Amino acid sequence: MNPFFIIIKKKMKIKLEYIWLDGYEPEPNLRSKVKVIDAPVKMVGDKEFHGVEVKDCPDWSFDGSSTKQAEGSSSDCILRPVRLYPNPINKGIIDSYLVLCEVLNSDGSNHNTNTRSLIGKEDSDIWFGFEQEYTLMKDGKPVGFPKDGFPEPQGKYYCGVGKDQVNGRNFVDNHLENCIMAGIDVTGTNAEVMLGQWEYQVFGKGKLKAADDLWISRYLLLQMSEDYGMTIEFHPKPVLGDWNGSGLHCNFSNSKMRDDGDKDYYMNVYKVFENRHLLHISDYGSSNELRLTGLHETQSITKFSWGVSDRGASIRIPIETSKDWKGYLEDRRPASNADPYKITKVISESLELSNTFVVLHEEVV
Repeated sequence: MNPFFIIIKKKMKIKLEYIWLDGYEPEPNLRSKVKVIDAPVKMVGDKEFHGVEVKDCPDWSFDGSSTKQAEGSSSDCILRPVRLYPNPINKGIIDSYLVLCEVLNSDGSNHNTNTRSLIGKEDSDIWFGFEQEYTLMKDGKPVGFPKDGFPEPQGKYYCGVGKDQVNGRNFVDNHLENCIMAGIDVTGTNAEVMLGQWEYQVFGKGKLKAADDLWISRYLLLQMSEDYGMTIEFHPKPVLGDWNGSGLHCNFSNSKMRDDGDKDYYMNVYKVFENRHLLHISDYGSSNELRLTGLHETQSITKFSWGVSDRGASIRIPIETSKDWKGYLEDRRPASNADPYKITKVISESLELSNTFVVLHEEVV
């Protein structure tokens, strides 16, 4: 065997894109930087192969004073890898991975911007399905909007087909494929009610896994936009006036909801969610009052309601769930710019309270 080949084999390089959330408010931005490492050599039986796992990705410092996470006089923050994804848009021949990280202080404690760390331990009994709406923008307007004025009123754009009804399909399809190649359980996509507005759906078993996958799917959106010459708008009301806003509808269930067929339990869930309405709203994204007006398939931000097949309610009960009270619920309140870690945390807490709501009837706030 050629000894030169052995040397190259032992020194194979892997590109790691470390990804984290910065300290900007009211919502954080995604940040990234690239580290190149020698691929660890692993054994499977008597055969060697190169591969990388989260444990192979070292902690890495960054300048927190440039991300609103530290002062210049003590600027080091630490990136701690927590989940790994194959990089679907790697443009070279070197293996590449997306490395989702939590942000720590220099002493190893959780940074105050690390909302992921507030969730606690994973709970795969709770399932989440996010419906991420966003708007493709170019030259300050949604793609497809004329240079001056507005297109025809909304109505024909939702799930539309054809040049006059949709714009940006190539981008959307490419993003869908990239999510699949990254190992994200993306379950579909569609054109939304406003021209240039799109949606994709991400499913995850577990409050950490679902939120991690959504953040990485957003990262792919943003990185792709660099090549397409467009920007991604997550604002919940990208165009004022008689146009639909953008949400992050969150479908959720636990095993009791999926398996028991207990209508009383669903009533407990509604009551707890109603009593905690303001707390949920505080975790559901900024500028949401511009979207939750009671119009355009929303309930007013000041009210809480639920209803079977009602897209104007705070909580929609899918028709299939209402038949035998087995299934999931859809929280339609979260804004498109909301932090999914905050969403899964508050919903999980409310579901836990729902388990004992009859006992805690006067204590739930």
